[in-house]
Amino acid sequence: MTEGTPPSSMAPIPYRVRSRDVESPDSATLCLEPLGEVLRAPQPGEFMMLYAFGVGEAAISISGDPTVTDGSITHTIRAVGAVSRALHDAQPGAVIGVRGPFGTTWGLEEAAGRDLVMVAGGVGLCPLRPAVLGALAGRSRYGKLTVIAGARSRDDFVFAAQLEKWAEDPQIDLHLTVDVPVHGWHGEVGLVTEPLKRLALNPDRTTAFLCGPEPMLRFAAEALLAKGVAAPDVRVSLERNMQCGIGTCGHCQLGPLLVCRDGPVVGYDVAGPLLTVKEL
Repeated sequence: MTEGTPPSSMAPIPYRVRSRDVESPDSATLCLEPLGEVLRAPQPGEFMMLYAFGVGEAAISISGDPTVTDGSITHTIRAVGAVSRALHDAQPGAVIGVRGPFGTTWGLEEAAGRDLVMVAGGVGLCPLRPAVLGALAGRSRYGKLTVIAGARSRDDFVFAAQLEKWAEDPQIDLHLTVDVPVHGWHGEVGLVTEPLKRLALNPDRTTAFLCGPEPMLRFAAEALLAKGVAAPDVRVSLERNMQCGIGTCGHCQLGPLLVCRDGPVVGYDVAGPLLTVKEL
């Protein structure tokens, strides 16, 4: 796993919005290009601290293709507060401050030779997209690749055009499910745990990546454990209020963890006991 950026990297580096694509009613993808200094290319699972000048800073996972080497960084941002709204609304040409990358990775390299199961709830698909693209780029290094993604409705899926391509790609076993079906939806209806429970897998050679709301993480992880997948092989991405990104301010503490430093991606052997404690 990769470690976070050294504590000296606290000053935002200016990046310019190269392009902006609307993904859903409240989410947009920004491709950022450096104006001068180029930060280290982030790995799947890591995050950056993005600064909207005059508004504030927020931790945002990367969502871009890890094989891109032009120095750009891609983030998909859901507008849920003042800072994320300002970042979400940034137009091409706008300048955003960037720090990072920080945190741990999904461990895609360590999973070579194994089957991959990736489960996303809502915008949880954003941090998982680099792992999917990375696995596709090195497809021969992995066994079966299964992606299960859920959303409230068809219109709430991010990366809709790419999901259509994945649905037709024989290299991926893709399952899409919605909470609320609308006219024209021919996919599954219900929680992501339903296709997960039906999934036939070899627990001794399966690595799972989970990202989404905490209840989804718990239920999906338990479904995998019930199939015999070892808890350390179930990796989940945790979300807490991250402010410094380097483990000094303590805002993201979860039990013994500082999520920005020790996570966001950890094994369920670590996360499981913590996610069962109310108000932790």
